Amino acid sequence: MLGRILVIRGGAIGDFILTLPALRTLRQACPKAHIEILGYKHIAALAENRFYAQAVRSIEYGPLSGFFAKNSELPAELADYFASFDLIISYLYDPDGIFESNLRRCGVENLLCGPARIVKTGDHAARQLARPIEELGIRVVDLTETIFLSEEDRQFGHEFLQTLSQPIIAIHFGSGSKEKNWPLQNWIELFSTENWHIEKRHPLIVISGEADKEQTAQLEHTWKDRQIRFAKNLPLPHLAGVLEHSIFIGHDSGISHVAAAAGANCILLFGPTDPNVWAPTNENVEVLRASTGKVNDLEIAVVRAALTKALRASSKPVNQGLRQDMEFLNP
Repeated sequence: MLGRILVIRGGAIGDFILTLPALRTLRQACPKAHIEILGYKHIAALAENRFYAQAVRSIEYGPLSGFFAKNSELPAELADYFASFDLIISYLYDPDGIFESNLRRCGVENLLCGPARIVKTGDHAARQLARPIEELGIRVVDLTETIFLSEEDRQFGHEFLQTLSQPIIAIHFGSGSKEKNWPLQNWIELFSTENWHIEKRHPLIVISGEADKEQTAQLEHTWKDRQIRFAKNLPLPHLAGVLEHSIFIGHDSGISHVAAAAGANCILLFGPTDPNVWAPTNENVEVLRASTGKVNDLEIAVVRAALTKALRASSKPVNQGLRQDMEFLNP
């Protein structure tokens, strides 16, 4: 009987969300267990008291550094903490087994190690990350990503959007790599004033973070006279609340995984990375990719057509006025 389980999961936003299918299956198999996550708190907050885990502890806690040094003196507080769990599942990169050895010095007996790095040409990332759960004899079948929003998350989304009509259109023009990003000029052209004449019916929200400052400033200048709202540096659970009912367009990025897991109708633009490994498997996700594998070669008309389809699906039955409003999207 597993009473206390610790999942150690660092990594970026997308890496964490790709682990959620495995954690969901673990929670379903152990509904009464106390599950904690040791990770980056601003990311793991997506799981804290949101079905997956009852608590989150920061992996950036200073005294933890001793667990990454060979034969180091381990803080008694953390040694007792790790020993208090019936099972620890670690996704940390530990090629020399130093972290594992130190955990066992604390008295940890049941330790499973998941893949710290995804094989880019292998199974889907969520399938690879499910392996330690399946080592327990628990089969992971559903690889879809889900964030279980709290009432506070939804309330924030409601207050942020206020009276804006639904569905909003949300875009995130960034990712962890320039090679994965559609040119900023394409985003500007997609929503140019000549084409975009239904802002009151389908408001546009621009999502941005710390790494997007330069491009955000450019868009703010370009669209300074437009009724476009910018959502900057929102806590991830709050961002999920904003995106829940949106039509979202983004790249292969962590924010795209947040949108898909929150329930947004997603159009994801892929370039060099393989969507069969990295894209959310959710039914609410459509992947667009140029045959060349270069995101710059993905035509604006193709994205516009996908947005047309999403708007139409969100507004059934489509009345005549909306049909006229959507004509701007026809390639």
